Amino acid sequence: MKFLDKAKIRIISGHGGNGMVAWRREKYVDKGGPAGGDGGRGGDIYFVADENMSTLLDFKIKSVYKAERGENGGIKGMHGACAKDLYIRVPLGTMVRDTKTGKIIADFTENEQTILIAKGGRGGRGNARFATAQKRAPQFCEPGEPGIERVLELELKLIADIGLLGMPNAGKSTFISAVSSAKPKIADYPFTTLVPNLGVVKKSDGGSYVIADIPGLIEGASEGVGLGHEFLRHVERCRFLLHIVDLTAENPVENYKIINNELKKHSEQLRNLYQILVLNKIDSVTEEDLRKYINEFRDFSSDIFPISAVTGQGIDKLLFFIEEKIDEIPKPVFEIQLEEDEAAYDNDDSSFEISKIAKDAFIVNGGKINRLASVTDSRNTEQVIRLQNILKGMGVFEELKKYGLKNGDVVIFGHLELAYYDDEFWGDEAKG
Repeated sequence: MKFLDKAKIRIISGHGGNGMVAWRREKYVDKGGPAGGDGGRGGDIYFVADENMSTLLDFKIKSVYKAERGENGGIKGMHGACAKDLYIRVPLGTMVRDTKTGKIIADFTENEQTILIAKGGRGGRGNARFATAQKRAPQFCEPGEPGIERVLELELKLIADIGLLGMPNAGKSTFISAVSSAKPKIADYPFTTLVPNLGVVKKSDGGSYVIADIPGLIEGASEGVGLGHEFLRHVERCRFLLHIVDLTAENPVENYKIINNELKKHSEQLRNLYQILVLNKIDSVTEEDLRKYINEFRDFSSDIFPISAVTGQGIDKLLFFIEEKIDEIPKPVFEIQLEEDEAAYDNDDSSFEISKIAKDAFIVNGGKINRLASVTDSRNTEQVIRLQNILKGMGVFEELKKYGLKNGDVVIFGHLELAYYDDEFWGDEAKG
């Protein structure tokens, strides 16, 4: 399976259903009154952490997620059905960033952790909701609110207790296959591990812990050389590291220094993580060379374990020590600054654009304006007057005057074409 630890997706929560203009028409019921129902709420979108997912590959295959729209209101006061919410599962360890603001809005560190990412639009009210003692027969309704559209960046940081580090061909994959049920591809050439492998190791008390096999690092990895640089961030969430050194390499001590230098360049978090030093492939070196290497590495660590991942020599002693350290070293606590995600609830689409298409004609486009126009019948005077009052409150006509709007000009809102006349004009007409 291909590993993918970054993805960009677009999400759109559900549009609210429109309200309905309707009247109660039943036999023997005189002047039944308004009976238009409300529209249903659009579907919300949630992200849910899933410990059974290990990659963001699903979001490479599908990058657009859209929740369902709420149903429109009906006759006889019937409300439209609310849409189902959409739950999108993401791997444990996923961070979510809003591309518009650059802010991190979610960090999934617990299985089944659920976070609202985009609220669905509220359903519009039907004309039955506007009836009052003074206005018993309202001729208008409300459109549903829009859904929220967002472009998000997902970044995955694997959550493991222990991270394996080492040069290519140090024997990390062989080690993880020897101590767990993981079956990484193993061969005798550099960069065998192309993706991080997770192995679950059982403890003697019946519990377990997770080891992450990170692709081999080389000098310059922190600057983007080789493969390991893409995965350095994955070990930041580990309790500690197993640094596996290939004793058959030309200069094992120098290789150890190179990798630690790359950790230092990448982040202080990695630099300060506790390490257990594992000297691998002791079956391929003489006892004299082994003693020499152990003495040399004591300058860097007191916790040194010679092993052979192939024969199993020394592994039991190492695993016993690892269990002690797992109980001793707590999981790191990350102070990721999450911003209050106001955009998840922001259904406001009241902005608009004006275009002058002729000397005496204008087009006004905007989400809220188009929605209002969609539930306005140009033949219904009360509906048109309500639309004009809302547009006036939004400052649309004041803005149009800056473009040269004058009495008698045509203004187009969605499917509506209305002739504009200001209050002073009608006052003069009344006097005349």
